[in-house]
Amino acid sequence: MKAVERAKLVRSLRQESRRLRLLVLVIGFFLVTLTFVVVSKPDALLFNLNGRLSVDQAPRSLLIRQTVDDDDARTQRSAAAQDPKVVDDEEGTSEEEEEKRALTSEPEQAKNEEKTTESQLLGSGAGEEKKGKEGHHGGHHKMTLPTVSNYTIRDAEDDNAKQEETKLGAVADESDANGRSQLQARNNAEWERKPLCDFSNFRANVCEMRGNIKIHPNASSVMYMEPASSKRNEVWKIKPYPRKGDELCLGKLRELTVKSSKVAPECTKYHNVPAVVFALTGYTGNLFHDFTDVLVPLFTTASEFNGEVQFLITDMAVWWTNKYHVVFEKLSKYPLIDFNKDGEVHCFKHAIVGLHAYMEFTIDSSKAPHNYSMVDFNRFMRRTYSLPRDTVSALGEIPKSKPRLLIISRQRTRMFLNLPEIVKMAEELGFEVVVEEANVSSDLSHFSKVVNSVDVMMGVHGAGLTNCVFLPDKATLIQIVPWGGIEGVCRIDFGNPSEQMGLRYKQYSIAVHESSLTDQYPLDHEIFKNPLAFHKGFEFIRQTFMDKQNVRLDCNRFRPVLLETLDQLNQ
Repeated sequence: MKAVERAKLVRSLRQESRRLRLLVLVIGFFLVTLTFVVVSKPDALLFNLNGRLSVDQAPRSLLIRQTVDDDDARTQRSAAAQDPKVVDDEEGTSEEEEEKRALTSEPEQAKNEEKTTESQLLGSGAGEEKKGKEGHHGGHHKMTLPTVSNYTIRDAEDDNAKQEETKLGAVADESDANGRSQLQARNNAEWERKPLCDFSNFRANVCEMRGNIKIHPNASSVMYMEPASSKRNEVWKIKPYPRKGDELCLGKLRELTVKSSKVAPECTKYHNVPAVVFALTGYTGNLFHDFTDVLVPLFTTASEFNGEVQFLITDMAVWWTNKYHVVFEKLSKYPLIDFNKDGEVHCFKHAIVGLHAYMEFTIDSSKAPHNYSMVDFNRFMRRTYSLPRDTVSALGEIPKSKPRLLIISRQRTRMFLNLPEIVKMAEELGFEVVVEEANVSSDLSHFSKVVNSVDVMMGVHGAGLTNCVFLPDKATLIQIVPWGGIEGVCRIDFGNPSEQMGLRYKQYSIAVHESSLTDQYPLDHEIFKNPLAFHKGFEFIRQTFMDKQNVRLDCNRFRPVLLETLDQLNQ
């Protein structure tokens, strides 16, 4: 009996042991399954592009069928955010959904990008990607889970890509450097072949060099250093003032020697900017010549350097450079060098000796560097002197304002003998009249503001009309031409330049009865019958028709000119 009970107890224990092992096995399987669900998110794997079941085919235990309510819509957007490829496959995506996707947290985006990259790296390939996009139509694909090797492969490929980019960048930099070197070599070769100087211009001689240049003021020389193997042997003599052939003007100026050389004194001062060497004196001191001989050519030659240029001035007049100091400061950031008093040996890599100049008081934009024009010069002068008006206003645009007329008066020659009558007539026509005298001692800062404030400027031919450089665009310049057949000279000096600046220009030639020459000569004199017979050189013309003549303007004859000017201001 005891043996039977012992056998039953043994069997019972064995059964309990089996049940316990089965229970442990079930619990272990459950824990493994739970871990897989938590870590791998099989629902996401089922329904992203690598899971090949369509939404309609998905088990209900893992996915609630798509509905139109807001909760399900958010669920779909979240699923799409887990795989960026879905965005590419969906058509008609709303802007709101795009914005929400853009606001997805960075860690989640990084995780999604990792999954996409890993799937591609582990063999999905271009063909399988295409099938993945067709997954909504029932395609079937194997599912690949992330492994450590995926990240290792990706990191290795990223490193390889970075190394390749670095190599390509180095090759590109080397290519650019080689290109620049070749271009510079070609440019240097061109400069080496060109003569140092160009004396072909009828108005001005100019020398320009690039390379190793030494300027030695004490020796009045500019030396272009040649290699020992060079056979170039050039010597040029130049007075860097743009009045070529005018010995009366150039006679007192210092002559410079520009030459190629293999021997020169050591540099005592190095410059990293170009040099421009030019002369003063000449005819400077006359406002017209200040501009036509120096300021306009200097602007044409030096503007391209944007202030990064060194000026060396021969025959320098300190009072003159002080008068135009704002112009020099605008064109160069460096102190002026008085060539005649300097004892250094200056070394440059680029030097220009002389100034680019063309016709009187003009710029030939077809030949000037960067196609500079008188419009550019006019704008430059307004900005240099901080003038407020760039263009005139149409009449009536500013309430209760009258058009302003500036009359340039003169005190020695070519004076208006009936100035009060002229002023009265202009005021009756509706002008606000301003009378100013322009001379060498005028405060240019003040005078430029007066000129810029008016709509019309008039005066007898003379240097005072040079102030038209301060007029606003579309303003009018009226030049009164004295008796003597000098209309051509007057147009060249002020007519053409003013029109090239963008100004309106009118020229009024006086009749015999408006000239003071009738007080010196009888009406039947040759000077009235054939004034061209007195054109025996400029000096004779100047003494006869300019220095000894004044003007008594016929207001009735001149009135239509002002009326026409008013009409143009209305346009």
